[in-house]
Amino acid sequence: MRNWQVGVLVLAWVVGAAGAAAATELRAEMHLATPSGPGEAVGTVTIADSAQGAVVKTDLRGLPPGPHGFHVHENSSCQPATANGETAPAGAAGGHLDPQHIGKHAGPEGQGHLGDLPVLQVAANGAATETLTAPHINDVAALRGKALMIHAGGDTYSDQPAPLGGGGARIACGVLQ
Repeated sequence: MRNWQVGVLVLAWVVGAAGAAAATELRAEMHLATPSGPGEAVGTVTIADSAQGAVVKTDLRGLPPGPHGFHVHENSSCQPATANGETAPAGAAGGHLDPQHIGKHAGPEGQGHLGDLPVLQVAANGAATETLTAPHINDVAALRGKALMIHAGGDTYSDQPAPLGGGGARIACGVLQ
């Protein structure tokens, strides 16, 4: 093999290795969802590719303690929107991300909305510093520009007895960049 051929092979290996090591990581600055638009900052969430699915790391504070529904939504806005004559905080984020139009809520382990994430547990002091895994998300780059939402209530990962797991009102939102 000639020197220039060895050089080309080494360069190809270096570029390939660098590409494999550069997994996608997105970050959202989270803000309280208010009727007038994004409010006070409550921390950050990062989502990164891994062999086990998307790894979600939360660094949040100032949230109500307890379990909260946690989802990627279809649009890139955390602005309010009007629904049924009422202002919905972060309503412009749209519904749960569902690019395959599956139309059901089944949680991060199920065959439902792509945007279904594990329940977010907030400690008694209002902080959530967790590392969660969403095994059904295998391309974090596809989430770029989508809203990340924290709901007021927990999530049953079912559309019964309440739609979309019963998470209810949108309390915090950020856009994944």
